[in-house]
Amino acid sequence: MNIADPLTIPSFEDVLAARRRIAGAAHRTPVLTSRTADEATDATLFFKAENLQRAGAFKFRGAFNAIAALDDETRKRGVIAFSSGNHAQAIAYAAALQGVAATIVMPSDAPAMKAAATKGYGAEVVLYDRYTEDRETISRRLADETGGTLIPPFDHREVIAGQGTAVLELLEEVPELDIVVTPLGGGGLLAGSALVASALSPATSVIGVEPEAGNDGQQSFEKGEIVTIAVPKSIADGALTPALGHRNFPIIRQKVERIVTASDAQLVSTLRFFAERMKIVVEPTGCLAAAAILENVLDCRGKRVGIVLSGGNVDPKALAGFLA
Repeated sequence: MNIADPLTIPSFEDVLAARRRIAGAAHRTPVLTSRTADEATDATLFFKAENLQRAGAFKFRGAFNAIAALDDETRKRGVIAFSSGNHAQAIAYAAALQGVAATIVMPSDAPAMKAAATKGYGAEVVLYDRYTEDRETISRRLADETGGTLIPPFDHREVIAGQGTAVLELLEEVPELDIVVTPLGGGGLLAGSALVASALSPATSVIGVEPEAGNDGQQSFEKGEIVTIAVPKSIADGALTPALGHRNFPIIRQKVERIVTASDAQLVSTLRFFAERMKIVVEPTGCLAAAAILENVLDCRGKRVGIVLSGGNVDPKALAGFLA
């Protein structure tokens, strides 16, 4: 088995290298504003629309960067990934663009749209039961059997660095933010964002938001060590991780101000706001950071706040149900 990077913590320089690798491949997504949202929160909000990224989520950044960092011989043996959806699609698409074979381990209850898109990009999909089987064990076995490179969804140097490019773009376009808020699952996006903010705007606070049903990150942050929980159940399917990554946690512990949670009901309310008032589709996981602001989990009155909308890959039937 080959794991694509050594056990090292990424740096801001890794984020800059990632930007060079993904230039011309990843979209520079727009930063959106809403007078209605500003008035409701008494803050000035800037939404980084990664729901408009290629493959529908910020995950494309880290996936493309991780594959682009491989040497030619390693690429010939293909890549292996495990994901509930967005990392799966991102690896499949990024691999196809770079002529690399991809095998993705996905839970059998992953959103049908995400599984279909992953297959549509040309990846081989291996299904498992997320509540009775271990996806990492399955993925490592496949990597051992094929010689492929395992690219996990968040605990990976080049993945973290790639995800950080979203907030790098945000801070370049909208400097002097008081707060940056991102969704939190395994911690790749939050860690990458914190690396960027601490380097470019040290006065900017960084806050992570995870599902209320799966607050392992919050527990870990408060305890000072990684806490592992049972696989949580929430409509935020992209953030149902039992623990933070070992590369992510040191960054989060040192550079993140706090971690809060949002309930499924708050995610639905926020999803509706985006659909009805801003005319965009944001998946429940992608709504985490915004929900903390719009549902008053965080008091941001008088602040300039950057909010990452991490993805827009919601099944149409599920979306119809949320909007009903």
